[in-house]
Amino acid sequence: MTFPTADDVLNGKSHGIKNILPFLGPAFIAAVAYIDPGNFATNITAGSEYGYLLLWVIAFSNLMAVLIQSLSAKLGIATGKNLPEIAREKFKKSTSILLWIQAELVIMATDLAEFIGAALGLYLLFDIPMLPAALITAVGSFAILELQRRGVRAFEAGVSAMVMMVVLAFAFQTFLAHPSGGALVAGFIPKFDGVNSILLATGILGATVMPHAIYLHSSLTQHRVVGKDDEQKRKIFKFEFIDIVIAMIIAGAINMSMLIIAAAVFHTKGMNVEDLDVAFNSLHDMLGPTAAISFGLGLLIAGLASSSVGTLSGDVVMQGFIKKHIPIYLRRFITMLPPLLIIGFGANATKALVWSQVILSFGIAFALIPLIKFTSDKKIMGGLVNHKITTFIGWIVAAIVVLLNLYLLYETFMGA
Repeated sequence: MTFPTADDVLNGKSHGIKNILPFLGPAFIAAVAYIDPGNFATNITAGSEYGYLLLWVIAFSNLMAVLIQSLSAKLGIATGKNLPEIAREKFKKSTSILLWIQAELVIMATDLAEFIGAALGLYLLFDIPMLPAALITAVGSFAILELQRRGVRAFEAGVSAMVMMVVLAFAFQTFLAHPSGGALVAGFIPKFDGVNSILLATGILGATVMPHAIYLHSSLTQHRVVGKDDEQKRKIFKFEFIDIVIAMIIAGAINMSMLIIAAAVFHTKGMNVEDLDVAFNSLHDMLGPTAAISFGLGLLIAGLASSSVGTLSGDVVMQGFIKKHIPIYLRRFITMLPPLLIIGFGANATKALVWSQVILSFGIAFALIPLIKFTSDKKIMGGLVNHKITTFIGWIVAAIVVLLNLYLLYETFMGA
C-alpha cells in the first residue's frame, strides 16, 4: 500500500482518506501541552470533590483549544513565519526583548511542572527518591530530544506514540473504575455546586491556553508543507485543522478520563484527593496495583513528552523574538536546573506543580492577544485571514481565558 505525499495531495494526484496522512503530526506535539502533569492534579481534585459535575468544563476547554491552536497553525501556513518572528517584525525591539524574557520564564515554569511530574512518576512506580528520579528524568529527556536528529517526522512519531501510551493507560484505568453511565452523561450539562466548584472550573478553563503551545504550533507548520498560493495554503490548513481536531479530542479524552476515574473511585467513597501520590496509593488500594502502575506510567510518559516539547518551544521563542540560538542540549541542561534544585531542597512536588501553573498564567495574554491580532490582519495573512466571526469568537475566548487567569492569580495571592 502506497501513501501519498503532500505534493500529490496539493496537486490533486491523490484522493480519499489517505490524503490526511502527510499532514498529521504537528497538532499531536502541541496537544502534549494539554496533558502535562500540571493538569493531573486539577482534574483529579475536581473529580474527587464534585464527581462528574465539571466534565462539561473540560469539553468547553477543548473547544477553545481547537480554535486557538488552529489560529496558531494557520499563522505558520499563511506566512511561513512563526508567532515570535512576526511579533519581532511588528513590534519595537525593546518590546520583542521583553516578550522573549516573559516567554522564557513561562516556558521554564511549564518545564518545571513537566520535569517534576516525570520524576514523581518514577518515584511512585519504583520508589526511587525524588532527586535520583529527577536525574533519570534528565537522561530520558535528552534521549527524546535525540529523535530530532533524525528529522521532524521521527520526533512527531515518537511524541505521538507517547501520547497514545498515555491514552491506553487512562483508558485501562477508566475500564477498571466502572464509572456510572448516567452520572457521566449528566456531567456534560453545564452547572455548578457552590463557590469552590466555580473556582475549580476556573482552574480547568484558565489552564486551557498554554503559551508555549501557541508559539510552537506556528513554528511546526511554517515550513512543514509550503503552499505556492492561497488555494494551496487553504487546502493545507483544511488538513491541518483535521489534525488539530483529532489531537485535541485525544487530549480532551485523557483529561476527561482523569476526572472520571477520580469521580468513580474517590468521590463515591467521600474522598477529596489533591496530591498525586495520594491518588496513586489510593488507586493501588481500591483498584489494584495494575491501575496504580498505569497511572504512574501515564504521569511519567506525559511528563517526559511535555518536557521535550517545552524545550523546543524555548528554541522557537529565542530565535523568533531576538534572532539568537543556543544548542538545544545546552538549553535542555539550563532549563532542568530549577526543577533539580527545587527537588533537591525537598519541596512538595504537587505544590510546585501548582505554583508553576501560577507563573504560567502571567504569559497567557502575551501569546494569545498578538495571535488574534495578527491572524485578523489581511496584510499578514492574505487569503487565510480570519473570518469576522472567527475574530469575534477569538476575542471572546481571549477575554475569558485572560480574566480567568487573573482571577486565579488573585485567589492564589489574596484568597483565604
